[in-house]
Amino acid sequence: MTTVRLVGAVLLILLIGCSKPNSRIQTRLNRDAEISGELPYNPLLWDVISSSLNAADHTVRTISGNENAVDYARHHASHEYPAGSVLAMITWSQQEDPRWFGGRIPGSVQSVEFLEVQAALDDEQTYLYSMYSGTPLRKSASIAEKSPTCRSAYLLAQKAAVMP
Repeated sequence: MTTVRLVGAVLLILLIGCSKPNSRIQTRLNRDAEISGELPYNPLLWDVISSSLNAADHTVRTISGNENAVDYARHHASHEYPAGSVLAMITWSQQEDPRWFGGRIPGSVQSVEFLEVQAALDDEQTYLYSMYSGTPLRKSASIAEKSPTCRSAYLLAQKAAVMP
């Protein structure tokens, strides 16, 4: 009988202790990392292909892709994406995480880069690279090329992260 009373008292204390929300913890979305501007696609709705941190300039980058690009990246080792694939690289500055000591989270968006693989008339492919920067984001560069160079080649060369 004493054990039953003791267990009952412990359960009552636990229920009372859990009845009030902790006012010190405030749930909030990271509004600093939101993307706004004149973009042709919303890369935050796509699946992630890879991500990286750059400690030198305190940025975090995420490469995502449309369904064609993600499917190709996860099943092929080569970087010859089929026509219709679109890759996007979002670059954020990093900021301290107010909820986790020593943690860093994405801050403001620095740029969004897109690479569209398009079919050409001569059964070749063309690569349309575009970059959006500023606040709000606006197109700052656009290059169409037959063979990927510079940033286009960099985006295509990124390996897909291994997902369990």
